[in-house]
Amino acid sequence: MTQPAVTFQVRQLEEYFNTRLFDRTHNRISLTEAGARVYQYADKIFELYSEMENSVREMTGEISGSLTIGASTTIAEYMLPALLGDFKKKYPEINIHLKVSNTDGIVSMVENNSIDLGVVEAPVTNKNLVVEQCRPDHLVAIVPPGHPEAERETLTYEALIKYPFICREEGSGTREVISEYLNAVNCSEDSLNVSMELGSPEAVKGAVETGMGISVVSLATVQKELKLGTLVAINLDPSMDRPFSFVRQKQKFRARVMEELLEFAQNYCREHQEI
Repeated sequence: MTQPAVTFQVRQLEEYFNTRLFDRTHNRISLTEAGARVYQYADKIFELYSEMENSVREMTGEISGSLTIGASTTIAEYMLPALLGDFKKKYPEINIHLKVSNTDGIVSMVENNSIDLGVVEAPVTNKNLVVEQCRPDHLVAIVPPGHPEAERETLTYEALIKYPFICREEGSGTREVISEYLNAVNCSEDSLNVSMELGSPEAVKGAVETGMGISVVSLATVQKELKLGTLVAINLDPSMDRPFSFVRQKQKFRARVMEELLEFAQNYCREHQEI
């Protein structure tokens, strides 16, 4: 809808209820108490409508509709394209919308009900959300060829903290896992010699390739670079692993299309446990 059309619809609602639903001050807009009440019931109406639509589609055997999925950057770039491509081939009538953010951002979207399903790469602490493991992910240290550690089979955390370290931004699942790993070996994230903070795996890899430091990334993200010989991957000692997980609202009504996607994704993950 265009902005004037939205304004018209809002005005009609306010005339119908004979009260303001929004406070408009200094180019900002917020819900009034009445507006919050209308929003609460509108949410229930849409939920009930989805249940009705799902019930009828189950009777007719039709599987269609739309879903909005949120994924953290690593998963969105390296796992979901193939998964969603295969899903779309099986269910061409289902429309998938994808939002990309870091893990904190995706969890917040699930909490705010702005996406139907999140796929994240770090533990989720909110007990009101349902978290289901998708597949394990193995993390490795990466260095450029010719680096003093490039010939090692494993790299200890003592060696890791000696070199300039290139890390992801605050809120990234990868960064959170690295922090937890260091805490587990009685070290802290402050011990890292952080030289750069970057917002994507591609940026991190590029910086390591040019010799600006070392990093720790998912093994899934460096397959191309390993084949080309532009990066060297070294296992950590102790090993660093994490799960990729689905996260969704506990109370949210699960439409048939959501059930189909979850089942498809879980089967896909079981079949693609390894790189």
